[in-house]
Amino acid sequence: MDDNTSVTPSTPVYQLTPEQIAGPYFRNPKLIRRNISEGLDGIPLVLRLTIIDAMTGQPVTGAVVDIWHCNARGAYSGWSKIDPDKKVDVGAIGAIPRTDDDTYLRGGQFTDKKGIVRFTTIYPGFYAGRALHIHVAVRITAGNNYLEERHVAWVGQLYFPEVASRSVLNAREYSGRTVSALTNDEDFHYKNRGGEASTLNIHTLGRDSNEDGFFGHMTIAIDTFTVSSQIKAEDFDRYTV
Repeated sequence: MDDNTSVTPSTPVYQLTPEQIAGPYFRNPKLIRRNISEGLDGIPLVLRLTIIDAMTGQPVTGAVVDIWHCNARGAYSGWSKIDPDKKVDVGAIGAIPRTDDDTYLRGGQFTDKKGIVRFTTIYPGFYAGRALHIHVAVRITAGNNYLEERHVAWVGQLYFPEVASRSVLNAREYSGRTVSALTNDEDFHYKNRGGEASTLNIHTLGRDSNEDGFFGHMTIAIDTFTVSSQIKAEDFDRYTV
């Protein structure tokens, strides 16, 4: 590259990671925590996400990264009494009334100076009509201050390699369902918005058994100036515990 060539904000250095819908089970329990498992049964999952600015290639520091996903049986906290074996044909935020005040498998972390957040959770199960996935939202804040939030810059869903998911779904905590999980390629949101760009890199934590758990990681490239159309800042106040 010529030394006189500059990268403007309209010229991404990295390809933007595709956004996806927030889904009907979004809420904001205002929990800043690394371990979101709350002791639930399931195969352990250690998750590391790196958030970078697609326009500069630099880490995004001091952003809040929220994640939420279902348990091994397909239920979401806040909607624990909804049967995950029955398909719900609703994707809009707030379209399904909550059934409880549980908070399992939800939480947020501030990105560090390298743009990294880490979570301890379990490998998600699935609910009818979907592949296995984790929801993510990235909020741009003012200097590590949760209360001085600027805007939601990115909302997406992360998927898992099929080989890893098949081994997990055969485990005791995940088996015995009346429906089957969709493969990634069968999932509408994966096919139309996510694809390989939204698939986690997965490695086993143990040498002898997948039951020891998995380590998943991904780099998410966002435009920090973009305001997401999927979740607005006011939604975090509206859908609280």
